[in-house]
Amino acid sequence: MRPETEADLAQALATATRPVRIHGGGTRGVDGTGDRLETGALSGITLYEPGSLTLVAKAGTPLAEIEAALDKEGQRLPFEPMDHRGLMGTSGEPTIGGVVAANVSGPRRVSVGACRDFMLGVRFVDGAGTIIKNGGRVMKNVTGYDLVKLLSGSWGTLGVLTEVSLKVLPKPDCAASVVIDGLDHADAVAAMAKALGSPFEVSGAAHLPVGPDGTPVTLLRLEGFSGSVAYRTKSVAALFDGLPVRTESDAGAVAEKWAWVRDVVPFHDADGDVWKISCTPSEAAELAARVTAEDLIFDWGGGLIWARVIAGTDIRAQLGAFEGHATLVRGTGQPKFQPEPPALAALSAGLRKKFDPKGILNLGLMG
Repeated sequence: MRPETEADLAQALATATRPVRIHGGGTRGVDGTGDRLETGALSGITLYEPGSLTLVAKAGTPLAEIEAALDKEGQRLPFEPMDHRGLMGTSGEPTIGGVVAANVSGPRRVSVGACRDFMLGVRFVDGAGTIIKNGGRVMKNVTGYDLVKLLSGSWGTLGVLTEVSLKVLPKPDCAASVVIDGLDHADAVAAMAKALGSPFEVSGAAHLPVGPDGTPVTLLRLEGFSGSVAYRTKSVAALFDGLPVRTESDAGAVAEKWAWVRDVVPFHDADGDVWKISCTPSEAAELAARVTAEDLIFDWGGGLIWARVIAGTDIRAQLGAFEGHATLVRGTGQPKFQPEPPALAALSAGLRKKFDPKGILNLGLMG
């Protein structure tokens, strides 16, 4: 199925008697049972007001089209969405609906928030074929269900997005990185916490045990006006006096290195399963030590750990109980999402029953 309009989509879901698997750009390697429902025809920017920092686009709009339009006005998506194609070995074009449906957020999440934090409104069709609109074009409190945030990260299990409204932000004048070489996991997490807890507005904090030159490297990013970035870069570097600290200010090199972190480039051509571990940064070093990983990347100041492991490894069993969850991003043999505790699972099932009474949307993907 490839509906041309929102009304066509509503009709298709209202009359569907078999499960459907929602297909956007096809970049994350997610498949399932049922008939394929493509959203690519629901494409195009329907409203862009640079002065109001607001953009509205149909869900099938390629992410590249949105980023190009924003770039012309010196603006960007603040949450820095990842491109999964290299990691997953897929082709196609990422779409804004796919980004929202999975709440895709990159290194800047540690400073500005996730995709869902910049959502203003959504339009979607639920599993019964009902067209639903929630939110608008301005940030405001709402009563009842906040469907905007509920749909962000629901992976299409509650409805098929047709249009999203987003808040955007200006691009900074420049960016720089403070680089610390040779730290172990625990010292790197402590260094990132120190930088993020400083008043110097660090917009990215990542640690690669195997950096570009094969040795550990910890990266701290600063963005903004050139004079401010110069001052803050020097100030952050001074926090680590006595450690092997250096700074990078070449715009191209800084952007390339942070795209390297964002898109998990070290894992692209490497064998094995890939997991995302979401945790409290204070637990990151200990959790990493429990996992028999081939390679690791720490992002979000340690709040996100990417782990590449031998295919078939159940890292949930290795991690045991902790405050967080592990998601299988690339690989098979384990549930993609962390099994929920009984009470939460019952709540999730109730929500899915409400929005998808026939049980046809991305069946089995989230439990």
